Order: sequence, then C-alpha cells, then structure tokens
Amino acid sequence: MTTIALYRDDFYLSTAEAVVTAVHEDGAVELDQTCFYAASGGQPGDTGFFEREDGSRIALAETRHGATKDMILHRPAEGEPLPLVGEKLVLHIDWTRRYKLMRMHTACHLLSVVCSYPITGAAVGEDESRVDFDMSETIDKDQLTADLMKLVTENHPITLQWITDEELAANPGIVKSKNVRPPVGLGRVSLVCIGENSAVDSQPCGGTHVSETQEVGAIHIAKIEKKGKENRRFRIRFGAPDTSA
Repeated sequence: MTTIALYRDDFYLSTAEAVVTAVHEDGAVELDQTCFYAASGGQPGDTGFFEREDGSRIALAETRHGATKDMILHRPAEGEPLPLVGEKLVLHIDWTRRYKLMRMHTACHLLSVVCSYPITGAAVGEDESRVDFDMSETIDKDQLTADLMKLVTENHPITLQWITDEELAANPGIVKSKNVRPPVGLGRVSLVCIGENSAVDSQPCGGTHVSETQEVGAIHIAKIEKKGKENRRFRIRFGAPDTSA
C-alpha cells in the first residue's frame, strides 16, 4: 500500500499523525502517511517512537522501503507491542539523530562540490560519513577542509526543486554518482539546490538536508584512504581537525 512520505516536502517535520494500514507477519508496520525517513541512498532510516491514544509508546528500530519505493515499513524494536490496523498514532522522530544526519548528508553534497570527481559510493552516519570518488589524484585534506568550511560559513541557502522522472532520464549528466541512482518510480525527483539559483550545486537526491549551509557546523576531512588504483575514500567528521598529532 502507498504511504505518503511527508518528509519529502518538509525535512523539519519531526512529528505527525497517522493511521495504521497494515501490520506484516514480521512486525513491520505500514501507515497512511509518515514523517519517518526510509533508508535510501546511503542515509539510514529514522528511529523514534509511535505514541498511542493511551499515551503509551512503541519504540521503532528502523524505517525502510518495502518491495517498492512507495511502500514504507516501520519496524518496532525487539519486544515492543504492535499497533492494530486502523489505529491512530502520533509519530515522533528521534530528532537529535535525524538532524545530525541532515547536517552530515548536506556536508557530503558540499564535499562533492569541492572535490568534483564522480562518486562511486557514500554512507551517511551520525558522527562520521564517507564518500568514495573515482580518482587517482592526491588531494590535501587540510585544504579540502578549508574549502568545505568556506562554503559552510558563506551560509548558502538550500532549497528543493522538483523534476519529473522523464526529465531526469533526459538529463543523466546531472547525476554525480556512478553507482547510486536517484529514487525514481514515484513520478518526480527532488533536486537539492545549494546557493541562490543553484549557483553552488544542484543534485538529484532523495535524502534529507538542512536549509542553509551554516547549519552543517564545523566539519573536517578526517582521513583520505586509497581503495584501489582509481578510488579514494574521504571520511567526514564533525568538529575541527585534530591538530595534536
């Protein structure tokens, strides 16, 4: 059954009301709508809890897609009770965790601006993210950190624009990733636009992001690893670089 993904239009929506439409044999719960992000494109799914009408809670361990992108499954944590089909719930995201992931995901986009090579893989984490590039060149991580922080402190606005699946198919060159494809099949794809009139960057992406670059905060390139002859892995962490070594 199709679930309305409220997060696609509002990344800052941390709570919402929903009705249970299905409960699977494995305990996964479907809702008519959700603000919980389903794991995709290297970004983990949201955790948090359902609030029932009697005030009790059902803790959630993960949110993921089902057989299709319009099916979103919410899996309660081990030992948690299951809601009933037709039950009304109030959804509460673990906002502290989600906001860190939003900041990190945006940082990955900024890295793709200052390191303009094809992306071969990525994984967004709460405290560290990685982006793999198809490249053999050597880059100074301190200079790269400085370039990243310049974009952060310039505080560029971040907005969404929508294009159709057909428009994306007709313009494959706008996709930076070689291996991870933007989410298609829902009729439209979001472009994450950084800067006025997308002056800094424009990239199709179904993840969640902050609304301006300064929200990313202090970040740095902690390590650059060689992963094959023409592949380099960049690890991004929050905070200033460790200069004690």
